[in-house]
Amino acid sequence: MLSLSFCLRHPHRITIDTMARRTSQSQNEKNKAGTFFLATLILWFVSVLFEIIFNKRSELLWIVAGAFFFQIANWVVRSFISRDPLFVNTSVSLLHSTIISVSVVFILANQRLKNGPNGMFEHSQLVGGTWEWAFAALCFSCGYFAYDQLDMLHYRLYSGLIPSILVHHLILLVCFTLALYRNVTINYLILTLVCELHSIFLHVRKVRRMAGVRDAKSTIVRMEWVLNWLTFIFARSLSHILITIKLIADAPRFEKGVVLPLALFGMAGMNLINAGLAIDLFNAFTRERTPQKSSHHHGE
Repeated sequence: MLSLSFCLRHPHRITIDTMARRTSQSQNEKNKAGTFFLATLILWFVSVLFEIIFNKRSELLWIVAGAFFFQIANWVVRSFISRDPLFVNTSVSLLHSTIISVSVVFILANQRLKNGPNGMFEHSQLVGGTWEWAFAALCFSCGYFAYDQLDMLHYRLYSGLIPSILVHHLILLVCFTLALYRNVTINYLILTLVCELHSIFLHVRKVRRMAGVRDAKSTIVRMEWVLNWLTFIFARSLSHILITIKLIADAPRFEKGVVLPLALFGMAGMNLINAGLAIDLFNAFTRERTPQKSSHHHGE
């Protein structure tokens, strides 16, 4: 009776206590997730250093160069533009997507101009070959994902017990580095990075909204959404589906080992992420269009 009486007389205390418990639970989840993913990142870093130093894989220094480059970009944005961790992180992600997109287009165009389209997407080329600059580009991108993982862990730019963004980065780091260590499927992985063309517009949208540009009627926002959907369909979804189909079709041509299972696992993960991203994109598009429709009806 006493507790019921207290609840009736002090409902605000109950609300505050509930919010405090939820906040505490969220913090505990973040701490657990952060500890796990930080440990995996440290193990990954030790592995890379071991390969570079003891196995004398100096070409892997591009990974370190990538990580340092994007960390320096982080410091520049933080020093001269904004100190908001999310804005800084998104801005650097936009830089990465732009650089890698240009690099992938350059690599593919360069390969086509030099050797023509014949045999470019043959199994032997995609698995055992390495197009010019492909190895360095993959290393550089790998360095970015390591930097980004650390930045998100440091500023807690994630949520939940199993944050999807941290899982995404961990999968990419594992797949990329194993391929780089064994020097296989480099060209396949370069093709998967075509999706960074779409990532450009994802990050542009995020930066644009943080900058306060949210008018769904504006031409720039409409154009951004057109490019967002086009690149999502063709550069991300379709390209990943085609790569998956190619892997399955060429499955008998793979040697026994972990290469094919790992490649299929990685592509399954990417396609699953793409499906979730499609839902998120549609929901975001609907939310941005809703105020426009509401104001239109209000005017009527």
